[in-house]
Amino acid sequence: MQQNALGSVNNVSRLCLGGGGIGQVWGKTSRDEAIKTVQASYEAGINFFDMAPMYGNGEAESVMGFAFEDGYPADIKLTTKCLVGGVEGKTIEQKLRSSLDESCQRMKREYVDVFILHGYVIPDGWDESLRPNAQPHIAVEWSNYEQYVVSTFEALKAEGRIGAWGVTAASVQEANRQVLKADRKPDVVQCIANLLDSPGGMAICREKPDPREIISLAAKENVGVMGIRAVAAGALTENIDRDVKPGSREALDFEKAADFRRLAAKSGVSSAFLAHRYALSMIDVDTVVLGVKDRVELKECLEAEAAGPLDQSMMNEIADCCSGD
Repeated sequence: MQQNALGSVNNVSRLCLGGGGIGQVWGKTSRDEAIKTVQASYEAGINFFDMAPMYGNGEAESVMGFAFEDGYPADIKLTTKCLVGGVEGKTIEQKLRSSLDESCQRMKREYVDVFILHGYVIPDGWDESLRPNAQPHIAVEWSNYEQYVVSTFEALKAEGRIGAWGVTAASVQEANRQVLKADRKPDVVQCIANLLDSPGGMAICREKPDPREIISLAAKENVGVMGIRAVAAGALTENIDRDVKPGSREALDFEKAADFRRLAAKSGVSSAFLAHRYALSMIDVDTVVLGVKDRVELKECLEAEAAGPLDQSMMNEIADCCSGD
């Protein structure tokens, strides 16, 4: 499998196994199947695994520990995350350190290659959220991010506890840009990378998302890009394999992608296969994070990566069939 540099992190596989699937965020699976999916991923050339405590209340991280309970191969690279939220600034360092310690214990690892701020960075005083009840739990204001989050991440790097740090750049566009243009910028950002440019239920603001601008800016700033939501939380598959509410962003995205599904069928492939190939073909996306929960779904993604990038004519055809508002 092709490997890329991910910012300062070298030799990262083009596909990354995310913790959402094996943590049962994207539908049910068994622990045994999740463990086998992790092992099959590594055997197929995936050496990058994106975990977080929130994926199954620690289940995904525990699965990683069980999958490599006899020791991790030297080339495996791991992330974990911490959801800080709107806590008092002086408590942030301890929250990040405690979360890292607990994640490492579950994964049976003393070090992670990338520690990512889970949630969002928002401007100070911003109060236009689509999810006002959730905002105190998922968003960090800029002043706390700059003074406490970044300082703690940099200290953890200096101590050798982490190799790099990152941010999910799916917030207010102003804040996304500010993160990437700061003097102390992340090594890595997670960005929406799907053909609809849709964050789905992750959206926190009313402005039209423009993840491609952030992906391009990250590349200019030598910040690695992890592409997330390649199948738009299931909206770019044949069927969303979990219950979603009518009128939800995922349900609306599923309706919007009807022409895309017809194009995939006409091309003789599944829509999930084509959506993954599309994400893998996006310029400046260094690795694509998979939300698969079993080896059947994994196999299709591996085949999409092996098929190589889409040609420009197909990229254009996909863009045309998804251009409606």
